[in-house]
Amino acid sequence: MKPSRDISRLIEIMAALRTPVTGCPWDLEQSFETIAPYTLEEAYEVADAIAKNDLLELREELGDLLLQVVYHAQMAEEDDQFNFGDVVESITKKMIRRHPHVFGDEKGEKPDLVKGIWERIKSEEREEKRAERKALGLKEEGTAGFLDDVPTAFPALQEADKLQRRASKVGFDWNDARLVLDKIREETHELDEELEKSTPDKDRITDELGDTLFALANLARHLDIDPEEALRRTNRKFRHRFSAIETAAEQRLTTLEKMSLEEMEAAWQAAKNSS
Repeated sequence: MKPSRDISRLIEIMAALRTPVTGCPWDLEQSFETIAPYTLEEAYEVADAIAKNDLLELREELGDLLLQVVYHAQMAEEDDQFNFGDVVESITKKMIRRHPHVFGDEKGEKPDLVKGIWERIKSEEREEKRAERKALGLKEEGTAGFLDDVPTAFPALQEADKLQRRASKVGFDWNDARLVLDKIREETHELDEELEKSTPDKDRITDELGDTLFALANLARHLDIDPEEALRRTNRKFRHRFSAIETAAEQRLTTLEKMSLEEMEAAWQAAKNSS
């Protein structure tokens, strides 16, 4: 079997890998549950290639992510649920429906009106999905509650942001970022109280730390800052400054393990001041 630019060849390859007896033993053992972590991992690697502005790597990672879509569709087809064509039809239907200002009768709408159109259409889609699940005799998991369409598989910080944005749509929100900052101070105070106890409760500390992180995500939203991106920027700074510590160790012909905390801090501060 030769490589091809045609998506049908990728589908054929995936089907061959999943063919009993002649297929790949590892691929045959997989299920939606076991493949899901790889799907998330590939999505992160796409984001990483974009962050590094490495388009050659992005091309490869997008292929890996596409494979995940084909993989899930193949397993669904084996269960007589749906196939890759159904996936494509579903997303094309959604994109056409959600863009009546491009493909329909509402062309030329302004951005603020387009946002309203999207919300109306997504609300209609939720109702249709609920009706479809009911017709198929399926439980309404993921569609019954107002927040249930926010995936729990999101990274926790992103999930917090999405939950807060959804709740805000019905008015459950602060109207001033400074009030959120007060909430952060309240949460850190409660965290401090837990840490001051003679026998700290790990579960309580975890809860208070979680509340603090949730409040920080809320502040980012009010400041119109993506909390994930803000933390990524700090992660990049940490990598850069820690690399300076490694360089300092090499220059002193020593190792990180043998450096004192004071020496590390000095190298850190030098990197911080130079950036």
